[in-house]
Amino acid sequence: MKHRALYQYNDVMKHYMQQYKFNGDYLLKGVFNHDLIQLIDNIDKDIVVPIPVSHYTMQTRGFNQVVGMLDGQTLSDILSIAASKKDHQSQFGRRERMNRQQPFALNVSSQLIVGQRILLVDDVYTTGNTMYHAANLLYQAGAKTVKIISLAR
Repeated sequence: MKHRALYQYNDVMKHYMQQYKFNGDYLLKGVFNHDLIQLIDNIDKDIVVPIPVSHYTMQTRGFNQVVGMLDGQTLSDILSIAASKKDHQSQFGRRERMNRQQPFALNVSSQLIVGQRILLVDDVYTTGNTMYHAANLLYQAGAKTVKIISLAR
């Protein structure tokens, strides 16, 4: 899997994520929108797929932070969280993150994925485990390619 991040995850980015994701400052969604859309527009793909959040996160946070940052981009919700409550990656150490089970499920028939060039988008790439699981599921469903980008790494 080849991954590309726009920015380095440093103290400034950590503060941004804290304010945007965990404190719910939804207006911050636009800060990196132009940069992300510009990158997406320059990648060969058929489908843009944001990493989903759990139903629980949607209820408590009220938004998917990746979808917010991609406002104006055509997105596909072909992935969902398999469990009713997905724990935040930030709660786990590297070893626990690497040993997690497949958290995703397909929302669509795999026939819609066969032969497609898919671009996965996430906010922060840490161990790569989230993207690995998402890409693996998409490849199993017949995706031709899966490319991966994130705001920060």
